[in-house]
Amino acid sequence: MQLGLIGLGKMGGNMAERLRLGGHQVVGFDFNQEAVARLTGSGNVGVSSLEDLVQNLKGRRAIWIMVPQGKPVDDTIAQLEPLLNPGDILIDGGNSYYKDSVRRAQEIAAKGFKFVDVGTSGGVWGLKEGYSMMIGGEKDVVESLRPIFETLAPAKNQGWGHVGPAGAGHFVKMVHNGIEYGMMQAYAEGFTVMEKKEQFDLDLPQIANIWRYGSVVRSWLLDLTADALAGNPTLDGLQAYVADSGEGRWTVFEAFDLNVSAPVITESVIRRIRSREENNFTDRMLAIMRNEFGGHGVKKE
Repeated sequence: MQLGLIGLGKMGGNMAERLRLGGHQVVGFDFNQEAVARLTGSGNVGVSSLEDLVQNLKGRRAIWIMVPQGKPVDDTIAQLEPLLNPGDILIDGGNSYYKDSVRRAQEIAAKGFKFVDVGTSGGVWGLKEGYSMMIGGEKDVVESLRPIFETLAPAKNQGWGHVGPAGAGHFVKMVHNGIEYGMMQAYAEGFTVMEKKEQFDLDLPQIANIWRYGSVVRSWLLDLTADALAGNPTLDGLQAYVADSGEGRWTVFEAFDLNVSAPVITESVIRRIRSREENNFTDRMLAIMRNEFGGHGVKKE
C-alpha cells in the first residue's frame, strides 16, 4: 500500500522506514532536502513539492501529515485540497488539539474529502518498538487504512485502535500525555528524595534497574529513566528547564470544563512552567513575605 507522508523529521522518518520494512511504499515531502534525500536513499520516494507528492500516489490517495500543530496543519491542508480527488484521505498524525481536528474533519467533509486523526505515541523509539495509535474518524475510512496501522503498531492486533469519530483520536492522545506528565513528575520527585538522602549514599541507577522488574511502578518510562541515569547519574550539564508541547495544558483545561478533579496532572504542568523561570519571582515573593511576618531569614545573592 502507498502512503504520502508530509514531514520527515525524526519521527516521520522513522515511520517511513518502518513502513518500508513492512512492504509499503512511502512518497515523502519535507522542506529539509537532506531529509528527502535520506528517504530516497532508504528505498522510498522523496519529492520536492506537494504537487509531486500527490502525482506520485496512485488510486485513492492517503496522505499522512506530520507537522507541528496549529497553523502549519491548516496551511498544509489548504495547499493539498486543490490537488486532491473526492474521497482522498488526509491523516493528521501530529499532536493537534482535538477541537481543531473536529473542525478540520467538518471542513474537509464539506469539500468531499475524508479526515482521520491519529494520536501517535512512541517518539524516536517507534521504528524499533512500534507506535501506539489512537485513531478518530469514520469507521470504514479507518478500516481502509488498516494495513498502514498494522505495520506501524507494535503488532497487528496490539497498540492501535479506532476510538471514535473525528477528534477522538487526538482527545485520547491529549489525555495520554496528561497522564504521562503526572508519571514523569512522580518519578522525578521520588528520585530527588532518594538523591537528597545522603545518609544512605543511594545508587540511583541501581535502584531504577531494581524497580524495572517485578515492581508495581515498572514501566517503559522507567526503563528509559534507568538508561538515562546509567549514562549520567548526577545529571551533570543539564538545565532544570522542562518544555511542554501543549497536551498537558489541554488536559487540565478539559478537566476543568468537565468538573473533573485532576490535581496531579495540573500540578505537573505547573511544575514544568515553573522550571523555566530564572531567578524565580514567585519564590522570592514567598521568602520576603515569610521575613515580614515571621522574621525568617532571606538569602541574598
